[in-house]
Amino acid sequence: MGLCNSVSFHLPCPVRRGRLRLKPIVQERLSIMADLRIPASLAALAGLLLAGPARADEGMWTFDAFPSAKMQADYGWAPDGRWLDRVQAAAVRLTGGCSASFVSPDGLILTNHHCVVECAQDNSTDENDLLKLGFVPVRREEELKCPGQQAEVVTAIGDVTARVRAAIGTATGEALVKARDAEAARIEKEGCRDAATTRCEVVTLFGGGQYKLYTYRKYADVRLAWAPQFQAAFFGGDPDNFNYPRYALDAAFLRAYENGRPVKVKSFLKWNPRAPQVGEATFVVGNPGSTQRLFTSEQIAFQREVGLPLTTTILSELRGRLIGAMERSPQAKREGADELFGIENSLKVYVGRQKALNDPAFLKMLAEAEADLKAKSLGKPGIGDPWADTARAVKAYRDLYVPWRFIVPWGSLMGYAQTIVQGTAEREKPDADRLPGYTESNLELTTKTLLDEAPVYPWLEQVEMAWSLSKAREYLGADDADTRLLLGRESPEALAERLVGGTTLADPAVRRALWEGGRKAVEASSDPMIVYARAIDARERELKKLVDERYAGPLAEAGATLADARFLAYGDRIYPDATFTLRISYGKVQGWKERGIDVAAVTTLGGAFERATGAEPFDLASAFAANEARIDKAVPFDFVTTNDIIGGNSGSPVIDRSGTVIGAAFDGNIHSIGGNYGYQGDVNRTVVVSAAAVQHALEVIYPAPALVKELRGK
Repeated sequence: MGLCNSVSFHLPCPVRRGRLRLKPIVQERLSIMADLRIPASLAALAGLLLAGPARADEGMWTFDAFPSAKMQADYGWAPDGRWLDRVQAAAVRLTGGCSASFVSPDGLILTNHHCVVECAQDNSTDENDLLKLGFVPVRREEELKCPGQQAEVVTAIGDVTARVRAAIGTATGEALVKARDAEAARIEKEGCRDAATTRCEVVTLFGGGQYKLYTYRKYADVRLAWAPQFQAAFFGGDPDNFNYPRYALDAAFLRAYENGRPVKVKSFLKWNPRAPQVGEATFVVGNPGSTQRLFTSEQIAFQREVGLPLTTTILSELRGRLIGAMERSPQAKREGADELFGIENSLKVYVGRQKALNDPAFLKMLAEAEADLKAKSLGKPGIGDPWADTARAVKAYRDLYVPWRFIVPWGSLMGYAQTIVQGTAEREKPDADRLPGYTESNLELTTKTLLDEAPVYPWLEQVEMAWSLSKAREYLGADDADTRLLLGRESPEALAERLVGGTTLADPAVRRALWEGGRKAVEASSDPMIVYARAIDARERELKKLVDERYAGPLAEAGATLADARFLAYGDRIYPDATFTLRISYGKVQGWKERGIDVAAVTTLGGAFERATGAEPFDLASAFAANEARIDKAVPFDFVTTNDIIGGNSGSPVIDRSGTVIGAAFDGNIHSIGGNYGYQGDVNRTVVVSAAAVQHALEVIYPAPALVKELRGK
């Protein structure tokens, strides 16, 4: 459950992107993959971090740079170009932050249950709680639309590095950012003439060392097709999160629609519900969210000293406020459950990361790896000293971080307001001059996210807005100009109550009228949330300009030089940090030793019954208990592989040598906690729900005969 991906702007990781609906500006993709506990073997990451070439099964490789020779040497076999093309064409990216794959010609999509929780929640009522009951439609006509969700398939990857670098030229600071973004917007617009069915995205790799144009075929109508009960998918709850053995049915099916009908896709992966074999080669294909394996020591220090401590502190308070509010009624408990789940998972992440970066042995290994890269490249022609440049940028960011982080309060209603205020202004500008997220290549998705109908819970909006405003006042100070701008003479609680209570933005028709009415409608609006968003918009833009000038621009410039240094030192034996774009990793089904004891690679359905205690979180889902006599307890449930993945890979198909799906990745073991910064081949494991378990659930536990027939190709 820990492999979610988040997209954020001021905050390093919003708990739930869909619910918070933050506006699309200054996207900062960070993964979630950590835990409270740090394994003793964490210090064994020597030589793998920041600088060195990939070793063993390490690597989240782009499809256009798959290391065939390396895999051939490791495994005696590697996929050819035709195999890679077929798999790439079936891989799906979900804009909610997960991965998936087509598994039938009728647009059926396999992913994780925790990737559809928001969709299930949005379609639930007090009388029909889809998380508690599960969702098994009898007919396709009963499949439910997922608000804000979009499925995307990569159709082409092109190198546009020379063009972007030429546009940047000798520009620095904010001018560099503007030149880069403007050229990216032009490339994206030229690449995707049909905005209704395609989306283009220029992706920065190696911190500015490469720029690639990813072209996607998109499907804006995504519907829930099957999901087990939440308790079946998250059996073991928080104690089992990032641990193994596991007994979680963390799988679900979506379906892509177009013009009201299921799409017909040419490329899909064959469903293969067989038992995984220890030692067999496996591939994970998906969209890892973000890693910081190429960070410098100064960037790591900022995370350790500033970002992570602040995040863990304020999220802990949000958790407490939310639990208290949920206790007021059964309805609030249901409505806030998904949000609480996300907050608690995020807390494990950031506490775990902080512990990792406070480990002296671990930091020593980071320093040694950086020293190795410096020794191989510093002073060479064209390299200069990008480490010093990065240090200056990070130092400047320390002064900007707190106001930039807190200038926009949390909440979906606030996000709607900011998107409307900014978007109506940005749409009047030439495409190349717009903020990220409002260019023509991204505008369709921004509009969909803004206008899709989804439930809004006023009590939850007030809790999150009041919390974020109180934290802004606490960290900025009561007399700070930004605090006065945010609060005026009101308390955080009173302001949140007034804005949430008075706005009509929960109604998608109101949002549409403002969005389509443009700047004139926005300026004439008396909606209190719109009025508030207008009041803080100028300051947010000012802060963005400062961040671009002093931090983002210099960092991009230094990043390009650091990439040159790595290529000089290690050639093509390195892979870029994750960017929530399509990657492939190879590995094998294999357990590991934990304190000298072998951990078996595969669990069985019977193990869930043995582990069950009858008390949360180890209580069996009711459908499991009711069907115990019919369940084949020898069926493989979950298994582990050596594949290298990170947040965003949730839902990624786990594929065998023949290119068939034998499972879906949903988590990592405890040793994967260091995956944000490096990979340990001897103990790092990906946790997978087996296709065999999903098949048995479809046949016995949550019967879906039509899906079974579809997966069999009949």
